[in-house]
Order: sequence, then structure tokens, then C-alpha cells
Amino acid sequence: MNKTRIGIICPSEIAFRRFMPAIANVDEAEYIGVASASGEEWFGEGNTVDNAVIENEEKKAYSFKEEYGGRVFSSYRELIASDEIDAVYLPLPPALHYKWAKEALAEGKHIFLEKPSTTKSRDTKELADIAAKHRLAMHENYMFAFHKQIEEINDIVQSGKIGDVRLYRIAFGFPQRAKNDFRYNKALGGGALLDCGGYTLKLATMLLGDNARIEYSQLNYTDEFEVDIYGSAALVNDKGVAAQISFGMDNSYKCDLEVWGSKGCITTGRILTAPAGFVPTAAVKIGNETETITLSADDTFAKSIKKFCSCVNDDKERINNYKSIIKQAELVDAVKGEN
Repeated sequence: MNKTRIGIICPSEIAFRRFMPAIANVDEAEYIGVASASGEEWFGEGNTVDNAVIENEEKKAYSFKEEYGGRVFSSYRELIASDEIDAVYLPLPPALHYKWAKEALAEGKHIFLEKPSTTKSRDTKELADIAAKHRLAMHENYMFAFHKQIEEINDIVQSGKIGDVRLYRIAFGFPQRAKNDFRYNKALGGGALLDCGGYTLKLATMLLGDNARIEYSQLNYTDEFEVDIYGSAALVNDKGVAAQISFGMDNSYKCDLEVWGSKGCITTGRILTAPAGFVPTAAVKIGNETETITLSADDTFAKSIKKFCSCVNDDKERINNYKSIIKQAELVDAVKGEN
């Protein structure tokens, strides 16, 4: 078996803390190295370079080498052009995904994108078209989608235990982070919809099916930031089953799924963020009786990387993944009222 050789653009926290431990558990992939940005790549051509920023990024990159081995590339473009690399993992702020993914595809590299794929559906479609033309994999890292707990909750629903589904409710929100976090920066692709909102849309589509569509949506702003801070929407499928979603990044913490049925309901509390090894539970309430069911632990990041590798090697998997990523991007635009 030929392993997919992966390089990382940007020594980000999620790459260090989540990607690197996960790839160690994936036989189909091999970590090659990480790139820190050159001064021009970070600040733009012709702009003044803050050497302290570049040195800090280089220091982060060398921490990867110290902890996990691999090479340190002196620029994003050096990594993208390297013959040692088959695929590029991009844990960059969302507004930078399109530019660097396009450059990676032009060099014949498969692309593994942190969510969201891009900030606009037309950009996502363009990347998918380029990838398809050259038979290159494109993957969006909504890793929660691979957690076994979703399948197990669906099994309870399919068993008829709670009757017919009347409504899904999905909520994901968290307290405000540091004000310099990219999530609050419009130029970097910030906003609640592109961050936590994307999770709720993805799960709603998984539950409702590919014909899910937006019925209404609301994005809310505050005076403090230029990006949307919280929001909500409703989706419905061709059978009339609906999902209400809510999200926010200046909220009390919620990461919940409720499945409301004709006979009972199911609720969970870590449906989108269960880390490797965490054992989730679901409460199944029928009448006045509540049963707590233990669900499976899982390693979703490793499974997401495995999915990416299967897209590298399998035409059908690759094509289906393009469709899923484009559908997600179109729903995000629909919430924004841009479809």
C-alpha cells in the first residue's frame, strides 16, 4: 500500500494538538513536514514584514519537528512544490483556503481543508472542478461526521423506539474567545455561521438527507464586531421533516442534538465535539421514564484522515466527496441569503 504523504501549511494549534496525534494512527498516511510562511506570504508582496511574527511562526514549526519529526519548509510554496509531498493539509483561517488550495491543486497536490472549505460556494465549486479535472482529492474536515455515536443514535431512531421523528434540534455555541481570534475577523473569514454554524448545517444535512434545504435563516450582529456573532435557521427535506439549528460564539456552551419523536425523544450533549477516547451518552425519554444509553468512543480525526486517503485512491469516493462539500457550501450561502 502506497501511503499518502502529507505536508502541513501553517503550524497551527489544531495541527499540532489534533492532526499530528491522529495521523500517527492512520496506516494509509505519512506526515512529511510543516511549512511556516515567508514574509511575503504572511504580509503580502510589497508590504513591510514584521520579523518577530515570522520568527514566531518558525518557532512553532520547529516545535513540530521536535515533537513529531519531519521537515520544516521555509515557505508554503516550497512545501507545495515539493516532490516529497502528495497532499497538503490547510488549517488556515477560512479566507485563506481558496488561495492556497488552488495553488496546491495547480502543483498536483490533493487538498485536506479545515472547515469551512472556503467562504463562498463559487470558490468551493471552482476548487472541486479543478480537483475533478486532475483526479485530485478534496476533503473538508468536519470530523464529527465520522463519529460512531451518530450511527448509533440513528439506529435508535430507526428501531421505532421514539416513534416517528417530528423534529431535530441542533445547537452549538461557546463563550466569546479572545478578541484577536480569527473567528471575529471579517477579513480572515470569521463569523459564527462559517465556524460553529457550519457544524450544525452539516449534521442537519446528515440527518435530513441530501435534499435538505433552508426554509428561513437569521444572522445576528453586535456593535463589537463586523461578523455575525450568533444565528439560527430551519431546514426541511422532501418528506417534510425539519431541523432547527442555532449557533453562536458569544453564548453559553451548548453542543446538543435533540430528536423529538411521536413517542419519545433522544438528547445528547457532545454530538459535535467528542474528542478521541471520550465516551458519549444519550438520554432516551419515553413518557416519564428516562434511560441513559452509553455510546461508543471514537477517533474522528483519524477517521477523517482515512476518508481523505480513500478519496485519494478511489474515484467514486472522491466524486461523492466533491458533491458533499459543494452541498455544504451552498447551504452556507443560502443561510447568508446569497443563493
